[in-house]
Amino acid sequence: MTALRLVPDPARHAVLSRRIRLLAAATISYNVIEAIVALWAGGVADSSALIGFGLDSVIEVASAVALSWQFSAKDPERREHLTLRIIAISFFALAAFVAFDSVTSLAGGGEAQHSTPGIVIAAFSLAIMPVLSWLQRRAGREFGSRTAVADSKQTLLCTYLSAVLLLGLVLNSTLGWWWADAGAALVIAVIAVREGINAWQGDACCAVPRPLDAAEPDGDGDCCGGCAPPAAPSLPTEPDLHHNQESSPHP
Repeated sequence: MTALRLVPDPARHAVLSRRIRLLAAATISYNVIEAIVALWAGGVADSSALIGFGLDSVIEVASAVALSWQFSAKDPERREHLTLRIIAISFFALAAFVAFDSVTSLAGGGEAQHSTPGIVIAAFSLAIMPVLSWLQRRAGREFGSRTAVADSKQTLLCTYLSAVLLLGLVLNSTLGWWWADAGAALVIAVIAVREGINAWQGDACCAVPRPLDAAEPDGDGDCCGGCAPPAAPSLPTEPDLHHNQESSPHP
């Protein structure tokens, strides 16, 4: 049988739209705080990793603002293409900032100081961002919004950066491994470029309306596993009237 495309009813559609706006607002609020703390702590400790993390938070805010702008319209789908472009550019900018910061750190060999505020904000982000990403992805997939799913991947990338930052700060403080976070951040930059290309091409990964009880695909947070593009609903086969007219005897 041909799979039917499940579309939320108007009431559920409105609930999901409001939820996506609230999640975008929560992302903006937290990332503003994260950016302020990270940039301040990075300046005090002379930590390029913390400064890069703060700049990443600024880019996260830009992506969430674009999503909020899209869903402030009565018909969010009409703004989806432009919003995907903005999110893709945010990914590319994030990759450029992280890569530049990492290469600069590795080339200069500057030794950052211990930063307790940096470790605290990285730990908080590592705990909060996965939850926000999961909620965004869940709402975006049920709504059928490629931009909401793409923004959830932006938030998930911030989770990876938080883990890299936390590991780097701890290793730098305990073992003096100043190069640890810079090397791992280069891997994150490559991932950001890949996700930016996907968002630019409109491949937001299973962004089709799904029921709440639909099983989540197995994987490491990637929503693409086991999904196929939505197919149009099959229609009942109608008699071929033209053929019948030709084959039937004329009076």
